[in-house]
Amino acid sequence: MKGMALCGVQGTRFLGPNVYSEAPDGGWGWAVAAAFFLVEAFTYGTIKIFGIFLRDLMKEFGETNRRVSWVVSICVFVMTVSGPLSAVMTNRFGFQLVVMTGGLLIATGNIATSFTSSINQMYITYGVIAGLGYCLTFLPTVTILSQYFTRRRSLVIAVASTGESLSMFALAPAFSALKDLVGWRRTMAVIGGLQTIVVLCGALLRPIVIIRPGSARGSQTDGLSSKQKEDLRASEDAKGSNLDDSIMNSTSHAPTDDLTRGPGATGLNGVQALEGADNGRPEERALLHREGRASVENLTAAMTGSETKQKEDGDAEKPATHAGDDKPPRGDSKLLDFSVLGECSFILYSLFGLFATLGFFAPPLFVIELSVSRGVERDTATYMLSAMAVAEILGRLSIGWILTRERFRLKKLLVLLVCVIGMTADLFGFTLASEFYGLAACCCFFGFFMGSISCSHIPMLAEDDVVGIERMSSAAGVYVFIQSFAGLAGPPLGGKLVDATENYGSAFYSCAAGMAVGALFLALVRPAKRGVLCRSRTSKQPEDQGGTGGGHSECSA
Repeated sequence: MKGMALCGVQGTRFLGPNVYSEAPDGGWGWAVAAAFFLVEAFTYGTIKIFGIFLRDLMKEFGETNRRVSWVVSICVFVMTVSGPLSAVMTNRFGFQLVVMTGGLLIATGNIATSFTSSINQMYITYGVIAGLGYCLTFLPTVTILSQYFTRRRSLVIAVASTGESLSMFALAPAFSALKDLVGWRRTMAVIGGLQTIVVLCGALLRPIVIIRPGSARGSQTDGLSSKQKEDLRASEDAKGSNLDDSIMNSTSHAPTDDLTRGPGATGLNGVQALEGADNGRPEERALLHREGRASVENLTAAMTGSETKQKEDGDAEKPATHAGDDKPPRGDSKLLDFSVLGECSFILYSLFGLFATLGFFAPPLFVIELSVSRGVERDTATYMLSAMAVAEILGRLSIGWILTRERFRLKKLLVLLVCVIGMTADLFGFTLASEFYGLAACCCFFGFFMGSISCSHIPMLAEDDVVGIERMSSAAGVYVFIQSFAGLAGPPLGGKLVDATENYGSAFYSCAAGMAVGALFLALVRPAKRGVLCRSRTSKQPEDQGGTGGGHSECSA
């Protein structure tokens, strides 16, 4: 019975919350990293290989580059504009349910796309339905992975995010060949079927609760979301049930010899003695009852004294207050914290993300047609995406290794700025390349810098130079919401330039210009955080409300 009880409790908690005194930098975090690898492969990875369908869709529906580009544009827009919704749902319902729901939406949207009869229908199936699913899977996964790691966060996220690159490297040629064999519709259905694996990945995202030792209970849980508090209570209830089952089984299976222990018996043995006293002689029953009552009284007194001592310690830690200064206790944490919009450093960082996004999705979408227009055979041009993917893997691994070095830990924004400047120069290089090797070199450089930026710009929110790990979940939702408008404009703007100039190289001008403006805003983030550009004010929040004891800057009026 004891084994069955334990198994019952542990079975329900297998994918429940993990409670730590600090981020484990490993443990279950490795399972979360593996889930993030697969989520990356079937979210951003599949979006970036959409270019293999570009020519087929233009031919079948008789549409222009700009009209077909809106499919990816709407998908990216919905994926990013739904960032606050993703943050709210994650704080309310937890990571697992949200990501599993997103996985179902992704698979449904892609499979439904294979049955569409017009490009307008694809705007709904692939753009809206799948786009919403992409948001509900990617953002919560990268957020919880950041919570499981601290010292090795940059490296782990960099390695796990190579799923996107491997998807481009392996799946782009594979799906292109499959498309030539069975058509684009069946290929899209196959992609949708494979994306159901994201549902299983969502089940692995066990929530993590950090309870700092040596602090008051209320202050330990003030910074937790409502879902995290529910998970913590469920975990404690499960542990309490486990303990009760153990006590019941120990009591029911206690040997008779334990009932006759002397004054050194514990309180639990006293209770056991009371329960087993009816089987003895009258004098034994009287003696056992007296010992049992004494043991229970001693145990109760000890527990009461411990609680009184804890209360006195807690009262001693509280600062003295004057009449009328009492404040009501904090309620549950907000589902979405918009206070980050009052920080100048976050606003500048969001503007960097807004303009840099112009250069994220258009190059993979147009690089195949650009290569064909420059004299490269179409079968060979498909491997440009593979070249990007291999270089992107190297970029992700390199940036992860660099950002974990001691000398760069306080210069992460500077490293990111160097990558953004390099990517700006490379995007201009696409407009000048005129043959295979020049285009291949540009693809390799683009992939390297793209990998460096894409795996670090969202986790960079966890750094103190931007907002910090405590507010990353809400900040990430607001950040990608701001990005969404550039994601909506990027591909159609490039397609319009191509239609106007009949030159696929023109699409890369808007990408390069946006990335250059983004580099300017990124360069201003750290000075703003230090109060050089914006008025600095010291945070007056006590430490038990999530304050860091330092200050932050806010935008001047």
